[in-house]
Amino acid sequence: MNATRAQTYSPASVAALPWGRWSLRAVALIWLGLMIALPLAVLFEHGLREGIVRFWAEITNPLALAAVRLTIFAAAVMTLINAAMGTLTAYVLVRYRFFGSRLFNSLIDLPFAIPTLVTGVMLVLLYGPQRTLGAWLEARGAHVIFARPGIVLALLFITYPFVIRTVQPVLMAIEREQEEAAWTLGASRWQTFSKVILPMITPAIISGALLSFARALGEFGSIVVVAGNIPRSTLTAPVYVFGQIESQNQMGASAVSILLLALSFTLMLLVDWMQGKRGGGHVAR
Repeated sequence: MNATRAQTYSPASVAALPWGRWSLRAVALIWLGLMIALPLAVLFEHGLREGIVRFWAEITNPLALAAVRLTIFAAAVMTLINAAMGTLTAYVLVRYRFFGSRLFNSLIDLPFAIPTLVTGVMLVLLYGPQRTLGAWLEARGAHVIFARPGIVLALLFITYPFVIRTVQPVLMAIEREQEEAAWTLGASRWQTFSKVILPMITPAIISGALLSFARALGEFGSIVVVAGNIPRSTLTAPVYVFGQIESQNQMGASAVSILLLALSFTLMLLVDWMQGKRGGGHVAR
């Protein structure tokens, strides 16, 4: 009796039932449509409602272009720094054991949990012109808060975990024997890293860097606090979108939002392609 029931309700038989196979897919696709596809469709419909000419006029507005350029520039600078320092941090965490390493490893994910507005407040309290460190930097001509360096610092903070958490598992999967073999052949630690380890972790570094860049394109909370939001100087694209909404120019806000979404989505597709290529690209059908 029990054996019959086990055979009747085995995972294979349930998976073979059409309703069991398609109902799960339907629920997942409907949820995806409600949470992601529907809002995107509304945004595109609103942004393109008045035609391509009006859409093009909004995204080529001098203020909008300056904001988009600044956003891409700050994200690019942050990405280069994050790629180098994130790789170094991941290597140290995987290859070395030191006092407090577990606590350090736990702190890496903290930017995911901290509200971005809080990030902006922390940076102002640290680098503000009325603070000790901020005043010291200001006296030497280094303006951080309400300037472009403050934007880069905010982006570095919120994207700190991306490269580390992307590179870390790849480093952990590399056998130490390969490094030891290189040392046996007379290679220095730097030669071993650059010739043996780096080629294997480069796809992971690029994936993490692209994720950081895509995340930085849409950052608002911390930037609105630290940047000063000066048009053509420290006004980024997400803050520009917010300003257009406040000015009742929803068409302008939608147009620039579509541009940012297109950039981010292209980067996500590239990341997925790279991860699929690295993992063999096998997906269950």
